[in-house]
Amino acid sequence: MNSPPKPPNTINSRGHPTEFEPIIQAKSHNFIGREFVFTAIHEFLHRYRQGYFTITGPPGSGKSAILAKYATDNPHVVYYNVELEGKNRAEEFISNICTQLIEIFAIDNLPVETFNITSLHQLIQQISDELEPQQKLIITIDGLDRIDRNSQSPGTNLFYLPRYLPDGVYFLLTRRPFLREKSGLLIETPSHILNLADHSESNQQDIQTYIQQYLNHEDIKPWRNHHQINEQEFCTSLAAKSENNFMYISQILAAISEGFYPESWQYNQIPPGLEAYYQQHWQKMKAANQDEEFSQSVLKVLVQQQQPISVEAIAEILNADEFDIEEVLENWFEFLTHQQISGAEYYSFYHTNFCKWLANKLET
Repeated sequence: MNSPPKPPNTINSRGHPTEFEPIIQAKSHNFIGREFVFTAIHEFLHRYRQGYFTITGPPGSGKSAILAKYATDNPHVVYYNVELEGKNRAEEFISNICTQLIEIFAIDNLPVETFNITSLHQLIQQISDELEPQQKLIITIDGLDRIDRNSQSPGTNLFYLPRYLPDGVYFLLTRRPFLREKSGLLIETPSHILNLADHSESNQQDIQTYIQQYLNHEDIKPWRNHHQINEQEFCTSLAAKSENNFMYISQILAAISEGFYPESWQYNQIPPGLEAYYQQHWQKMKAANQDEEFSQSVLKVLVQQQQPISVEAIAEILNADEFDIEEVLENWFEFLTHQQISGAEYYSFYHTNFCKWLANKLET
């Protein structure tokens, strides 16, 4: 590079590509709390000279909103969202990130036709070499697990992310729960994984605060008054039903404001937005296992349980091999809550409402 990188230039008023602007605004709208996450990110950035910081959590736990809020408050970071159409392919990621880096750091000696894995890594190194002592290059990727793995060579890091990082370079990632041996990343640099599910008390407080901001909403307050539901009852009941899931609570609140629930506390009927969300889960679950008949048998056992169930218990019920059960469950891992009890592996679905939805799906 002929000259040191200039201070970041904004690509638009917020500093991010216009194609990502709508999703950043939508995801960060009415954002509440999550201070424990931002504190952990801040501490990581100041403790290590480079590294990967990953936020994990079940579907609907607020990962995308956290990253959108971070991007909003830090317009100098590079933002990428895998959820958008066409953005789940490695070549698109490389092209987009290279374009952003060239724009932000005003680099003029890297031809567009050289956008490939080598040019991305070289570009990151070039920028690192010229960073000011306190300057950092932070690249955020929302939805890392949604990559089309067929878009890159087998055995390589997801999106060809670097195994090693130079000084001052950080990747901030979000993804759903995953098995360590199937992480898709081989990295030899400082890293940290923050699992949102490990912070139930903070999550509960943020959920309650989120609900409280809607107490006097122009459509919700009349609904509460009509059904004679006071503020405390409204917050306590919805927070309990949410199970700390922001997607669930946001959809229920939207449904109440739109008149979807004429009766109080009758949430058996699922709002259209949540229905579509669960349908996406279902399609992915069906595609994950080749033996549809066997996987459906496992599913029937899971949805009938009121408590987490062990692999051994499922195998006994189905008279099947535990290895085959584990294979099915591993393919559904992002939708499950996994825990070890007395050395045994126990599983349940990440949200009671999704479990009930699946049970109804199997009956139709």
